[in-house]
Amino acid sequence: MTALEQSFSLGPVGLTMNQMLMGWALAMALLVNTLVWMRYRRSASSVLFDILLVGVIAARLVFVIRYQGEYASAWDMLDIRDGGFDKLGGAIAATAYAAWRLWRMPEHRPVLASALLAGIATWGLATGSLFLMDSRARSLPEVELTTLEYAPVTLQQLADQQAGQPMVINLWASWCPPCRREMPLLQTAQQQQQEEAVTFVFVNQGEHAPTIHRFLEREGLSLNNLLLDPGMALGQVVGSQVMPTTLFYDAQGRLQDTHFGELSRASLAAGLESLR
Repeated sequence: MTALEQSFSLGPVGLTMNQMLMGWALAMALLVNTLVWMRYRRSASSVLFDILLVGVIAARLVFVIRYQGEYASAWDMLDIRDGGFDKLGGAIAATAYAAWRLWRMPEHRPVLASALLAGIATWGLATGSLFLMDSRARSLPEVELTTLEYAPVTLQQLADQQAGQPMVINLWASWCPPCRREMPLLQTAQQQQQEEAVTFVFVNQGEHAPTIHRFLEREGLSLNNLLLDPGMALGQVVGSQVMPTTLFYDAQGRLQDTHFGELSRASLAAGLESLR
């Protein structure tokens, strides 16, 4: 049995479930805006996009402020490909902006309020339902993997060997450019986090030991806990079609955070913070 899909690959573009739910919520808000417009002859579609933009910018700004020490340059702070967004900060800013627009635009209140309620209800119901349906995916996956010597091993066995330490699991492949770019960062983090008793596990998707050995030698990498998943079963179990994917499990084997796509120092720090 596999988990609900948490990310989707559309050619070279990867989308997370949260991004798709936000798009669905916006579509429902725009639909209700159109229906109410037919009665009041007023549209709030531009305001809806403004609210979304304010929320996204605020979420990024709050995240950058929280982890500013992890960014090497202003360009890195602007590079949103690392997926660094503070959801709570964005939600507060979007709510405050929406309230301000409702107060300043009394003639648009029926349309804007109806559209906002539709969007929020859609997002809330979908998110809550998916969380309840996918509670099984919150525990450490029961997938049989192998070492580079082709000895069978499971993630639970590895967790037991590490005395119940928090575990960071990275799904990767040597042909994946974002995977290759983030490997030096993960190697450094693995070395630094040994003192913090955090176990890093690198689960290769679909490749064999000789390919991995050549990759490590070519890139000059030294990684512990390298495992093989030739059938890419782990990605199916955790509902990921995007690489790299990084999963953060606490000491009890419960999923605390998931990062789809390339990690930056800041987004990795955010994931590790969820384990503390």
